[in-house]
Amino acid sequence: MNILLVEDEVRVADFIRRGLAADGWSVDHVSTGEDALEQATSNGYDVILLDLMLPGIQGKDVCRKLRARSTKTPILMLTALDSPEEKVEGLKVGADDYLPKPFDFDELVARIEALHRRATGYAADATETHLTSGALSFDRASLQVQVHGTEVQLSKKERDLLLLFMTNSGRVLSRERILNAVWGLNEDPLTNVVDVYVGRLRRKIGSEGKRIVTLRNVGYRMN
Repeated sequence: MNILLVEDEVRVADFIRRGLAADGWSVDHVSTGEDALEQATSNGYDVILLDLMLPGIQGKDVCRKLRARSTKTPILMLTALDSPEEKVEGLKVGADDYLPKPFDFDELVARIEALHRRATGYAADATETHLTSGALSFDRASLQVQVHGTEVQLSKKERDLLLLFMTNSGRVLSRERILNAVWGLNEDPLTNVVDVYVGRLRRKIGSEGKRIVTLRNVGYRMN
């Protein structure tokens, strides 16, 4: 998937870009409305992530101008302004969806995928309530985790981490993606909190912990 990210906050933009790139998506980043208009009309993108508060041409005006140029690319607006009036105005000028900051990274990914499915006619997958993987089971409704039928007590972050692994079984997850998904955008990307929690999770789920393998300089994968 090719994504255009329009965001003037360098730290936020870098975190989003690295997280999406780790999922194998191609991300072009610009920081001004003028550059956004040029890029969006010169290149083909699957989704545009558009911040509202930009230097020069504001995000709403960028969206309005793109729609006036018959650009049909789905647009997801990102902004710290989350009042109903702001959302309505953003949707009225042509945005397809609206996500207030700060946001959960997995929600961002889910919304991007939903916009892409909608644009390409793909049907959305149903969300499973009860997950199983090997001897592991995770009940999303009760938040109960079991290994070989025995309940395991996990902290909220450990449960979130396990859920991320189980819903991405066999898929490589970078540390940036894990950090974004479990701890959010405000966590320092240089911290070793991911490695610490992966170690804790491995110990708590016993023999099933061996299925979470480390890929040096890349991240982790649950086999």
